[in-house]
Amino acid sequence: MVIGLYLTFSPYLLEMDKLKENPNLILQNFNNVLIFLGLAVSFSSLQDTTKTQNNFSKKIYENPKKGKAFILSICFMIILILTFGLIGYYNSVESLLKDLSVGLIVLSLGMFGFLKAIIEMFENHRKDKNAN
Repeated sequence: MVIGLYLTFSPYLLEMDKLKENPNLILQNFNNVLIFLGLAVSFSSLQDTTKTQNNFSKKIYENPKKGKAFILSICFMIILILTFGLIGYYNSVESLLKDLSVGLIVLSLGMFGFLKAIIEMFENHRKDKNAN
């Protein structure tokens, strides 16, 4: 995640002269940002699903309606990002847009692992099925 943030801001902070000469540098770095964010999101699925990070997420996972709405919103985001990535990959002629589409595809595939972790957390913490 830190590498993705570094790559996001490095063209603005370090390479302003190069940015004026090559405006495609932002899109090239944005592709790397998407790839590293997809990698970071996929690693976040390795967390312990029996624990929540904070009270806000605990309230979402304990409530069946909020949990299902959250899962559906993540599913919609994955489908949207994957669709844009696949359409961009197969319909673009320019290599820069093809690379950006690969970054979108990697981000959406990383979110699949995150979705699995969210579903497990929802099943572990929901109050209607886990009455203790």
